[in-house]
Amino acid sequence: MALTGRTPLLAGIGAVIVGLAAPSATGIAVVVVVLLLGVVVDVVFAGSPRALRFSRTGATSVRLGEQADVTLHIENPGRRVRGVLRDAWQPSAGAVADRHRVDVGARQRGQVTTTLRPTRRGDRKAVRVTVRSVGPLGLAARQCSHDVPWTVRSLPPFESRKHLPSRLARLQQLDGRQAVLIRGQGTEFDSLREYVVGDDVRSIDWRASARAADMMVRTWRPERDRRILIVLDTGRTSAGRVGDVPRLDAAMDAALLLATLASHAGDRVDLVAYDRRVKASVSGTSSTDLLPPLVNAMAPVEPELVELDARGMVAEVLRRVRQRSLVVLLTGLDAAPIEHGLLPVLSSLTARHELLVAGIADPRVAEMTAGRGDAQAVYEAAAAERTTAERRHATALLARHGVSVVDATPEHLPPALADRYLALKSEGRL
Repeated sequence: MALTGRTPLLAGIGAVIVGLAAPSATGIAVVVVVLLLGVVVDVVFAGSPRALRFSRTGATSVRLGEQADVTLHIENPGRRVRGVLRDAWQPSAGAVADRHRVDVGARQRGQVTTTLRPTRRGDRKAVRVTVRSVGPLGLAARQCSHDVPWTVRSLPPFESRKHLPSRLARLQQLDGRQAVLIRGQGTEFDSLREYVVGDDVRSIDWRASARAADMMVRTWRPERDRRILIVLDTGRTSAGRVGDVPRLDAAMDAALLLATLASHAGDRVDLVAYDRRVKASVSGTSSTDLLPPLVNAMAPVEPELVELDARGMVAEVLRRVRQRSLVVLLTGLDAAPIEHGLLPVLSSLTARHELLVAGIADPRVAEMTAGRGDAQAVYEAAAAERTTAERRHATALLARHGVSVVDATPEHLPPALADRYLALKSEGRL
């Protein structure tokens, strides 16, 4: 049972009337009895919220930053229920308005719609539905809560999608759909054409030239159906925030752009999220259906406050891919984890696969490095310089072992990683 705001209001009015007209204990008792009778009448004649039956329909997934509607259907087998309904969700579900006025007649149906705008990636769940059924006098209400489960998965937003058209145009050039000559180990013969100034003389086809009136050269295109494995480090370093987003979210955005571009190139793309165990995995998916499984697998993944188990990660990669592949590791470029964790097991990975390491740089570090003025600014500048030096040291260590490194801010990492992939493809290293 719950009292409405009308009950204390009427109690106050009654106290004023008794105090002015007939101040006595009898007058006060009369006001109290009248209010109690009103409350009892409301509780007895209010529709039962416990008898209501609920079901849900609506969105089951939504991109982070967008909104989704979930409809709650109400079936009332008993007396009329009139009052307020609260459809409670997790705070990060971003329910715009979770309180609704309801008025469902006897043996009738009704519905209310809750609009969600999630503020975090992952599974956002409904908590409970609470109904307060007000009696005919409006003095008291019957209240009951129901569990009506529903989950809306908040997917990575894929903001780097805007870079895809320009990279696809470059991919078309590499694929030979435009007149471009490329040469490198691991490319496939495409066609013959006439020699023009600037062509690589090593591409001249002497036999074809002998049969033709002009000098002929071979054109090449990158091999298709190559294998790419994207590894997301979900350990300690991925939990740090860069600007308004965690490093892990920025890494996911870069991974989505790379995966989409590679799938358009005809390459097979797999993904694994790892810290000390496999957190998510996508494999064996066709290029046309790649994006939905990727975003669904990434959505519920959260960072763990543990160090990346580099030995276990390398073992997992070697177990998953047998043929020579491009392994893209999205991780932190902290010198200590790289030097003591990854480097000791790096040779077993680079001996069989092409490794590309991508790190997320904080643009605030560059701003702090230039800081001058008070003692706090000088301290921040010194700390930023140490961070920059450590990242350079980690990059140098990886370079000595023949590992390509992309180090960029969250805004620039997705296009930079896509460009490096295209460069490797044009060089014939894929």
